Amino acid sequence: MRETGFEAAGVVGAGIVSALFLTTRSERTGVEHYERFRREGRPVIFVFWHGQLLPLVHYHRHEGIVVLVSEHGDGEYIARIIARNGFGTVRGSSTRGGTRGLRRLVRAARSGRDLAITPDGPRGPRGVFKPGALLAAQLTGLPVIPLAVGSSAGWRLGSWDGFLVPKPLSTVRISYLEPRFVPRDASRQHLEAMAEEIGGALDALTQRLCGPSPRGES
Repeated sequence: MRETGFEAAGVVGAGIVSALFLTTRSERTGVEHYERFRREGRPVIFVFWHGQLLPLVHYHRHEGIVVLVSEHGDGEYIARIIARNGFGTVRGSSTRGGTRGLRRLVRAARSGRDLAITPDGPRGPRGVFKPGALLAAQLTGLPVIPLAVGSSAGWRLGSWDGFLVPKPLSTVRISYLEPRFVPRDASRQHLEAMAEEIGGALDALTQRLCGPSPRGES
């Protein structure tokens, strides 16, 4: 029965996402920062705040990107919806199943798949960049592509991440920053400094696209 519920939620959720974004238009900037790697056949690691996931499910659908999804119960619903939009999934997080999830991400990257990681997921605190994405980049040598999403009009759900749902007929803005590379010999202090820098860049970009996004909220 539980499996049937997950499957039904995946079908319904994917349909709602598709219907919503048929009414929106998009503006993308900085796509050259990841497209050049795709031309070279080299995977990348996309990083973005958890609350900005929904528009990316539509605008990056059917690209074969592998997403790190929480092992918590609600992660199953997300996994079903994004799978129906052509994403792969790896289950794990920085708080539960983190090591297992990291190993699976590394395997996916080495098989040629792009990765997508929400560094403040799965439960927050909101806007706090946790190290999983940088560890994956360190182990694989892949570039990290930070990105942010905004909307000309949208709803913010009352969830911990302020989940963004663009309103019908709105313009969704997606902007990609220049790649960051993590040295193989980077120390913990180096990773922490990089996390702080990228987190600040994501906040600044989010504010430019759709207004302030406070950090450290739970």
